[in-house]
Amino acid sequence: MMHQRLNTFLDKKRCTLLGVGPMSLNCVDAAIELANDYEAPLLLIASRRQIDSEEFGGGYVNNWTTQEFAKYVIDNDQKGKILLARDHGGPWQSIKEVGENLSFRRAMDSAKLSYLRDLEAGFQVLHIDPSVDIHSSPNVDEILDRVFDLYDYCWTHAQRLGREVIFEVGTEEQSGSTNTQEELDYTLNELLKFCKKNNIPQPSFVVIQTGTRVMETRNVGSFDTPLRVANELPAEIQVPKMIEICNRYGIMMKEHNTDYLSDEALQWHPRLGIHAANVAPEFGVAETLALLDVLEKNNLQGLADDFLKLSYDSRKWEKWMLDETTATDRDRSIISGHYVFSKPGCDELKAKARKDLAKKQIDLDLFLKNEVKKSIFRYMKNFRMAGV
Repeated sequence: MMHQRLNTFLDKKRCTLLGVGPMSLNCVDAAIELANDYEAPLLLIASRRQIDSEEFGGGYVNNWTTQEFAKYVIDNDQKGKILLARDHGGPWQSIKEVGENLSFRRAMDSAKLSYLRDLEAGFQVLHIDPSVDIHSSPNVDEILDRVFDLYDYCWTHAQRLGREVIFEVGTEEQSGSTNTQEELDYTLNELLKFCKKNNIPQPSFVVIQTGTRVMETRNVGSFDTPLRVANELPAEIQVPKMIEICNRYGIMMKEHNTDYLSDEALQWHPRLGIHAANVAPEFGVAETLALLDVLEKNNLQGLADDFLKLSYDSRKWEKWMLDETTATDRDRSIISGHYVFSKPGCDELKAKARKDLAKKQIDLDLFLKNEVKKSIFRYMKNFRMAGV
């Protein structure tokens, strides 16, 4: 039924669905409000680093556990327009699993426990992604075996719990390049054989590499480049061929790492027939920029400096940096700002800022939420989900 509802919305609007990374409490509130205001389904795509169960120490977003996050969203989503989605579930997708250097079997068991907590909490979309392996480089058939194991586990427990759930499958890490048609056809054929043999519904989404990759605060993949990329077909040729394969199997195509693409590139998504796309870091950066802007424009430079230092010292920016980076320390702090929103030091400085800004009739959290809403709405508009 959920798959059918999404298909009906896609057919009616001729749009691309948006997956929103829940980068902060304000971001979650912004997504809920937009989904309800425009009566458009939005997926809240929580990675395991952002939101995870109590056994894994929760996540960095609002210090929520899976249960707390799901309860908050379900309670506040008045019209039921938000789909709770697990993004990049799978072995070694948790910092804890990597830090403990878990073996393959232990990591798979750990991932299954996280999925079980998702289902118990009411998650509706599960991304099965065993593309990470800290011990080896598995081939496509080995990865598919892992997909099948996790898929069967999740479906069995969804049935036991009486939960409606749909699946998204990804079999390789995002590189900014593109998949080959042969890879995609083979993967989908094997998936459908598995589902048919085991009487399990086929996945609703498959993750396709379309040439999108986020580094620093830009998209460095081939999708939005005006120049031809060696050994790759341009997106306007490659993507329709991939979608044609997906349509043949009755599975929707999902793009990841869509952040920072131009309006023109985003408008091509529904034209090309891309069914869904995920955006996350851009919304965290939008809130960080808004926070610095309101502090610095209202003579609260000391608080802005404290925030920049807290963010820089987290070193969460390291994984986003280009080898040939020209980024300043301030740029690095902006990239990693959302990782520290729920740290005690940030809570304290924001509490001080709220008091000072209230004297000027500025509601800090309302201001930040509205700035994030503008960022999310850019995608909804260009994807034809709203405002057209």
